[in-house]
Amino acid sequence: MAVYTHLSDKEIRNFLTEYDIGQLLDFSEIAEGVENSNFLLTTSSDKYILTLYEKRVDPHDLPFFLKLLSHLANAGLSCPLPVKGIDGNALRTLGGKPAAIVTYLQGSWPRQTTLDHCKALGSAMAIMHEFGKSFQGTRTNALTLTAWRPLLDSCRLHEWEIYNNLFNELNRELNWLEANWPKSLPSGIIHADLFPDNVFFKDDNLSGIIDFYFACNDFLAYDIAVCINAWCFDENELFDLEKSSCILSAYTEIRTLSKEEIASLPVLIRGSAIRFLLTRLYDWLNHPEDALVKPKDPMSYLKKLRFHQQLSDASDYGAEI
Repeated sequence: MAVYTHLSDKEIRNFLTEYDIGQLLDFSEIAEGVENSNFLLTTSSDKYILTLYEKRVDPHDLPFFLKLLSHLANAGLSCPLPVKGIDGNALRTLGGKPAAIVTYLQGSWPRQTTLDHCKALGSAMAIMHEFGKSFQGTRTNALTLTAWRPLLDSCRLHEWEIYNNLFNELNRELNWLEANWPKSLPSGIIHADLFPDNVFFKDDNLSGIIDFYFACNDFLAYDIAVCINAWCFDENELFDLEKSSCILSAYTEIRTLSKEEIASLPVLIRGSAIRFLLTRLYDWLNHPEDALVKPKDPMSYLKKLRFHQQLSDASDYGAEI
């Protein structure tokens, strides 16, 4: 979550006249994350999250995201439920930008992840994948293998001599990934951004998953790869094998991984690392000065990528072969 567009009390009050969720009592900007502008609303009926969609979110994808949230919430996953306006529509416009209100989830994200957090994450991710099987919508992953080379080029590293080595290193990695990326694995709806700040806990129990605005159809095991990168390294980017093992074992208790998925994990994990390295690098180089958010350090993912380049077997991540 983040804030790129600032709203006044009057703007939000006028917007709420399109809903039947009570009168605005208070609101605050949410200054975490990198993608959209988010606000916590307190009304006379409840708490809600208002999102203005910016940056990478394609407005044409918004109906997919909101329908997916409704589907998963109705299936029993604890995730935000889009709130429909008086006219029955959840997707609206505010300040010239697409906007929506969703229900507020209790809890907070873990600043220090534990083994119990990782177990709960693995289970919830597998349940989400199972619930996603009955969802009829589809969306291509806009940030998968074919997008990474154009993204690297858009960072324009080759134009600065001091970045030549980094550009060459990332270019070599993309060559390797293009040659080794899996062609066919079990696919379905994935979250694609399951970082700790998108998973809430209350009283040590997982209370909800948020921020589905990268959700898409892709290899299910790619979601696991994202989580291993996001949850299983400490502040010094040292890998925690036990946490990785916890995610995998909890996941496979609910959904069995095929032999092909397990064998492909090291490649998928390297792909996940370069995906987030490149998007963070792009954000770092193209950061709005007035945005109420600090871009995340892309170099942390370079360290992770270099670590993964030394491994070649899924057992190195705790997978049972």
